[in-house]
Amino acid sequence: MSTLSSSFRGLFIVVSLLALYGCSIGPANRNAPHTYLLDPKLSITSFARNQEPAVSTTLLVSAPRAQPALDTARMAYLLRPHEVSYYAFNQWADTPSRMLAPLLAQAMERTGLWRVVVQTPSTVRADYRLDCENLVLEQEFFSLSRVRLALHAQLIDVKRQSVMDARDFEVFEDAPSDDAYGGVTAANRAVAKLLGELAEWTGAVMESTAATR
Repeated sequence: MSTLSSSFRGLFIVVSLLALYGCSIGPANRNAPHTYLLDPKLSITSFARNQEPAVSTTLLVSAPRAQPALDTARMAYLLRPHEVSYYAFNQWADTPSRMLAPLLAQAMERTGLWRVVVQTPSTVRADYRLDCENLVLEQEFFSLSRVRLALHAQLIDVKRQSVMDARDFEVFEDAPSDDAYGGVTAANRAVAKLLGELAEWTGAVMESTAATR
């Protein structure tokens, strides 16, 4: 009897451990946090054929600044205007502003407008600076599920200490599904589209500036 009881006790322990691990790991755990990246496929027009950058021209890309409620790795969504909520088990790998910074620099490099593109913080003396602020990245559930990406950009002539031009950018992308992953997919498409528009704008500003000097 003692041997049989020991066997039952051992089986009970094994089953209990399997049940415990089944609740904490693997696909069955739906409440495990999911972490997502901004890694869009960029398609940026090069202006190198139309404009030859000066030998010493350097662009400094400042770290984007997000709106206060959105300066977080938590994924924001809106069920109605002006009220921000956050997914409980879905998050960005970093704040959208920090993830966007290297993508901005990469987009500017691909334009071919500058010999060197650097990011802040940097000790390199720059000729121009790109500042982006009021960054918004949110998923909206109003009439449909879509992502809104917006920011305000300024291109600054550092040597002349003047704003060459400023523009507000806003992009909407429909989400393929009404969940966080659908928002991530739409966000990456929105980032690619916005960076393309930003590159076109900087190219036009630099071309206009070259024509007047």
